Amino acid sequence: MLVRLGYVAMSVVVKNASPSKTMTYATFSKLGDQEAALRKLERISAENIANTLRLLKHNRAHDIEMYRCSSKLIPLLGHDGLGDWDPIERLSDAFAELGQYAKSHRMRISFHPDHFTVLSTPREEVLKHSRADLERHVRMLEAMGLDKSAKCNIHVGGTYGNKETARARFIRNFQSLSERIRERITLENDDKTFNALETLEIAEEVGVPMVLDIHHDAVNPSAQSADELWPRIQRTWEGCCRQAEQDSGSEPAALPPKIHVSSPKSEKDPRGHADYIELPPLMAFLRAIAPSTPRLDIMLEAKMKDDALVKLMEALRGEEGVSIRSQASFEL
Repeated sequence: MLVRLGYVAMSVVVKNASPSKTMTYATFSKLGDQEAALRKLERISAENIANTLRLLKHNRAHDIEMYRCSSKLIPLLGHDGLGDWDPIERLSDAFAELGQYAKSHRMRISFHPDHFTVLSTPREEVLKHSRADLERHVRMLEAMGLDKSAKCNIHVGGTYGNKETARARFIRNFQSLSERIRERITLENDDKTFNALETLEIAEEVGVPMVLDIHHDAVNPSAQSADELWPRIQRTWEGCCRQAEQDSGSEPAALPPKIHVSSPKSEKDPRGHADYIELPPLMAFLRAIAPSTPRLDIMLEAKMKDDALVKLMEALRGEEGVSIRSQASFEL
């Protein structure tokens, strides 16, 4: 099994390269001249995109081929107080450069909209904002020129007192999305509400890939273990892989399944994310699925970001049966 590692948004190694620089709405409101304030927001956005490109270049130097972009690339995008402000088209050149670099170096790019983006909600206003947020994320991926292998990962959402009703509501609201948004979505199991089995059943019903989070599964387990569910989870990626092959041009490459990995922050906070990755639980899962899994991508959700990736690769050098392939990949 060939395994690639990636990390989320920020680097702790590259200094002064935040892709999430922002402006609060309170600050925006105090600037007086709204047009000047909007132009300032656009300058911050352009700097965030430029810093993301810096991080991709850093990733290339360290053989990191998987990266999750910050959802805060454009500060205040979608805020009710900014009316119909929509700078994505004006930032098209910056997005295109970013996407071209990712494509040129075969990098797997994704987004993870925040927890306010939920399709299981019973509130029409929240649903409206959730749909709009997904639309914005997909438009940014499109502005990068990335094909449908670049995904937006979401959770099913809250149960609102009735899990079956929330499940049905999610499916109904998901199916009401446009096709170009639906085909960009992956579903991840939750650490409190929808567990791995429940999320898998929904992913199978709506026809999207499932991203297994093994930390969430540990704190919110289902009736079957993660490795028992893995053959079904892996199958949710099969159609997605074929699409990636069709869209990737003259040298097609199937899109491997992706999982999320983090470690508990502490015994008192088992759901929180630790700075680094604890190796034994990860290796136990990987050894269980390796015989049936040719390739796997792992997104590390550790607080120390790319340094956690480096430390994990160092720890893997001492593992039996592990062959290091690059600075950010190995074979098991």
